Amino acid sequence: MYTSDFINILVVDDEPSICRLVQKEMASANRKITTATTAGQALKLAAQQNFDVIVLDVRLPDGNGMQLLERFRETMPHVEVIMITGYSEVTNAVEAMKIGAYDYITKPFSLDRLTLIIERAYQRSMLHKELHLLRQNKNSEPLSHLIGHSAAVSEIRYLIDKVAPTLTPVLITGESGVGKNIVVNALHHRSSRAEKHLIVKNCGAFNKELLRSELFGYCKGAFTGAVDSQDGLLSLANNGSLFFDEVGELSLEVQSMLLRILESQKYRRVGDKDERSVNIRFFFATNRNLVKEVETGRFHEALFHRLNVFRIEIPPLRERKEDIPLLLEFFLGHLYPDRQPYKLSSQALQCLMSYHWPGNVRELRNVIERGIILAENDLITRKCLPNDIAKCLDDSGNCMPFPTLEQHEREFIVRVLEYVSNNRTLAANMLGIGRKTLYRKIKEYGLDMVCQTPRGMAAEPRPGRHAAP
Repeated sequence: MYTSDFINILVVDDEPSICRLVQKEMASANRKITTATTAGQALKLAAQQNFDVIVLDVRLPDGNGMQLLERFRETMPHVEVIMITGYSEVTNAVEAMKIGAYDYITKPFSLDRLTLIIERAYQRSMLHKELHLLRQNKNSEPLSHLIGHSAAVSEIRYLIDKVAPTLTPVLITGESGVGKNIVVNALHHRSSRAEKHLIVKNCGAFNKELLRSELFGYCKGAFTGAVDSQDGLLSLANNGSLFFDEVGELSLEVQSMLLRILESQKYRRVGDKDERSVNIRFFFATNRNLVKEVETGRFHEALFHRLNVFRIEIPPLRERKEDIPLLLEFFLGHLYPDRQPYKLSSQALQCLMSYHWPGNVRELRNVIERGIILAENDLITRKCLPNDIAKCLDDSGNCMPFPTLEQHEREFIVRVLEYVSNNRTLAANMLGIGRKTLYRKIKEYGLDMVCQTPRGMAAEPRPGRHAAP
């Protein structure tokens, strides 16, 4: 369940004595009470911070509580509103519930009764946020483990343990498929925010036209089609962690916005004149060389230095082959957890250890999944492996001293497909072959799973890239 450090409550009542009483008696370590005696004050406070629950009087000196309710529902979609009313105004309170109020309480009321209703309203508010977050993260990869006993993995574990308890932004770098998301998950789950949400956003999947509204949220009427106010990623990640995968794909304009957010922890929704404050732990990942990106003017230099305070570099799998046996054991046992683990023949294992893995851990996982599908009697043999991996051994079962031309071709196709986010038309053009030829080679080399578009990524060319690597 999504939880905050405390319930942020706004009490709006024209009687100062009621505001003082509620603030004195109900404020605690897990309840923050803010009060307002006019509609104007309430609107100003709501524009500056996010509230979970609002306790709102029907009658105010400068406005109508019913109208204020509608404003709150428009500007804060996840807030729950409890109406305060007199016995003679119960009809108005019932009408308020029809237009979005959570509940009502009549004057005079007991603090115990009000506390109970607030707690229930808060749970519903958190449930709405939970559902929204699940929709945001539905395409993110599931949690896994940092697997391996190589010196490189031991160093990464050491760095994670050191930086996880802090609030310092972390930049994770490495080739595509090395497991940057695994490191981010490990960082989040070793941090003080482990019980809160980690929101994942692939920067290559941002819709350029809607990017600002997706990141910051927007107010009703901010643009054509904005029929209701909507929270952005920053609001949803408040008090939790936010992971920007492939941050090198962001435009310079958005990079400047991101730099300001990192420095001030403040943002402004589209169509809003007031800033909001957030408390977010940031993680970033990229497979680009950001130093070269800065030199060519494609990445904001100040942002690079802000992200590069603490960097974790993940080496490619070919440089830590001693981790392959543990990774194989994990995949064989967890890809189909409801049955006995599959086994590898000795020749298949030799092939897997000899291969150079251009697609890194992701490619290894996909090859094992393919092998499981083709396995006979729960045994993955050399015949179950893609041709270029099986050819790592000669007919006598000895390791080949050099990769074959087919292996070079396969690796080059994989790199180009990853380079253009699996846009096969563009890949064929860059390779100088027809689309039919590319599809035939993808099938021939068993790349259907290896070169699938990662979940959460758009199958479009990466911005700013027009030539093969």
